Amino acid sequence: MGNRTLFAFDFGTKSIGLAIGQEVTGTARPLTAFKAQDGTPDWQQIEKLLKEWQPDLVIVGLPLNMDGSEQPLTARAKKFANRLHGRFGIQVELHDERLSTVEARADLFARGGFRALDKGSVDAASAVIILESWFENQWNKPA
Repeated sequence: MGNRTLFAFDFGTKSIGLAIGQEVTGTARPLTAFKAQDGTPDWQQIEKLLKEWQPDLVIVGLPLNMDGSEQPLTARAKKFANRLHGRFGIQVELHDERLSTVEARADLFARGGFRALDKGSVDAASAVIILESWFENQWNKPA
């Protein structure tokens, strides 16, 4: 593991969550959530945050069915990842995000009840789970 700053996106057609994390600590925190129009975000908002934080790597959650097969949203998340790379020239990796939203909802509910479950909070918390899962996966890779 290095000392890189990373972004993670939880892609959705109506909202896209964003988290930021540090590779050296393996921790992440929610940053924001973007409204999306049928999966298309306001690219200027994303560009502004990329310039502000200058992440070394971007992780995009890859939505898969529980059996690991692709679903309709899988191709759209891949397209979003490709657009991030194409528009901004940043390195992008996809990471399995199965159950990240379920885990994020449970965690937020445990901390704040139903009021904590607004869509933006859930999506940003899901992005945190995606990034921390990616960190964990990197640590468990054979050398």
